[in-house]
Amino acid sequence: MKNFFVKIKCELGKAYEVAAALVDRLEDKVEEVYSISGEFDLIMKIRLEDDEDVGQFVNEHVHAIDGIKDTFTLIAFKAFK
Repeated sequence: MKNFFVKIKCELGKAYEVAAALVDRLEDKVEEVYSISGEFDLIMKIRLEDDEDVGQFVNEHVHAIDGIKDTFTLIAFKAFK
């Protein structure tokens, strides 16, 4: 399994709708979605199988959500606890 994070910029007033849609539609892959301050509106943590393509997943599933204007994907390598 591999983890990655996607920062999401939403259309004005759509952040809560986008967050709900991400959780509802991608519930088997999305671990958490947070509202954040700064340049982006949301950040979500996604977990994929090692053989799944991150770019294809974001393209086909995340970008398909209405209200998303832009994304920035971060691949996580190691978790420190």
